Amino acid sequence: MRILMISDVYFPRINGVSTSIRSFREALQAHGDTVWLVAPAYGPDDERDDTLLRVPGRPVPFDPEDRLMHRRAVQEALARLADEPLDVVHVQTPFLAHYAGCRFARRRGLPVLATYHTLFEEYFHHYVPFLPRVLTRPAARALTRSQCRALDHLIVPSRPMESVLRGYGVRTPMTVLPTGLQLDAFEGGDGARFCAAHRIPADRPLLVHIGRVAHEKNIPFLLDVLDRLRHRRPDVLLVIAGEGPARSDLERRARRMGLMPHLRFVGYLDRRGALLDCYKAGDVFVFASRTETQGLVLLEAMALGVPVVSTAHLGTRDILQPGCGALVAEDDVEDFAAKVLRLLDDPDLRTRLGEAGRRWAQRWSAEAQAERLHALYESLCRPAPHATAA
Repeated sequence: MRILMISDVYFPRINGVSTSIRSFREALQAHGDTVWLVAPAYGPDDERDDTLLRVPGRPVPFDPEDRLMHRRAVQEALARLADEPLDVVHVQTPFLAHYAGCRFARRRGLPVLATYHTLFEEYFHHYVPFLPRVLTRPAARALTRSQCRALDHLIVPSRPMESVLRGYGVRTPMTVLPTGLQLDAFEGGDGARFCAAHRIPADRPLLVHIGRVAHEKNIPFLLDVLDRLRHRRPDVLLVIAGEGPARSDLERRARRMGLMPHLRFVGYLDRRGALLDCYKAGDVFVFASRTETQGLVLLEAMALGVPVVSTAHLGTRDILQPGCGALVAEDDVEDFAAKVLRLLDDPDLRTRLGEAGRRWAQRWSAEAQAERLHALYESLCRPAPHATAA
């Protein structure tokens, strides 16, 4: 098949959407499909290939990591595909990409679907805080309903997310299809190497959080957990890998709480090297986001054999099942801290959970999920059955 994906975000911008696109795109291409991708340009070091069309744009106010693609440049990129025998259009984000992708699909008579990656009701609350939720919540839901009506099909990464959208009043046909994990990319990793590179004593109790450093990730909750833990384990350290608009606020909060000796921000890390080392350095991977539509970093930690303590909200509930290699905590600082402390105090339990996590992650392979996506594309491309002529 020949697929056009279009997105307002992609690598080197690191987040779950970029990861999902790359995972599915590489697995589909290995399957024999051609997958064109229209995505923003970020700089001279952007990865490129023959089917990746980079579109210039400008930084987004208050979030300079992102790019707002120029409308005309998107149109020019799509015009380059005018003679390509495409089969389906897959929209990945609900901004300019949504409208450009839907318009292109309708003009070409192609089926169009989208993946609903982000819970925008919470996103709006954090990024336009000067507007009350009584306004942003109905606005986000109305926008979601409007955009979904323009689609032939909608992919959601988890069953809880499907329930949320049905509650919004979305009637577009949906398929629950999580992002798969490229298991061969989550092997190895050297925790000792990470600790040496960052001058962390090898025997220091280490918690790791990996992900976008964003307001909706609930990282202040983890700082409160750290505040409790340091009184029981004075040498505990929380490493936060990633970047995002909340970092300066978190640093100010940590300084006020006296937590800076127990906290280390390490920024973005190479996903094929230093990031694996960072995961492996952790005695415990900690996560508390309330807004994840899936929570792929949990699977990444599990695949590397790192035990997890996490709350279970929205999409993470599908991952955090019995036998997954995690301790599921209540949305309560004391309970979360107690579960982390239990793991820090029990190396045998850490080992058992790490082994269970590796087994659990095997169920989420990128190849299996890509085969399901390919089958969905084929079903959308089949002509509707015609009534039998009289």
